[in-house]
Amino acid sequence: MKNAISTRIWQGKTKNEHSDIYQRIIEERDIPGYEKTKGFIKFSFLKRSDDEFTYFKLLTYWEELDAVSNFTGPNYTEAKGYPEDAQYLVDYPGSVELLEVFA
Repeated sequence: MKNAISTRIWQGKTKNEHSDIYQRIIEERDIPGYEKTKGFIKFSFLKRSDDEFTYFKLLTYWEELDAVSNFTGPNYTEAKGYPEDAQYLVDYPGSVELLEVFA
């Protein structure tokens, strides 16, 4: 996976009343952070809601696995958190999934 395009998948959820606030945080904080990171290719932010929660899923695409460390630091599989995330996220995810893009 080291020299192939890599995808990093993060998932989190908020209570529905925090969904709009957290989406705004993603748009204002996270998206610019990804876009200025060396080796970043693109992202897809996804969400869905049920009666209680809004579920967020983030797929980021990177030139290679080593490029992910430009955003995360040396631990690729650790979720990168910010202090305000704890205020909105339920069951904060401690890890992410990394996959190799083959097609």
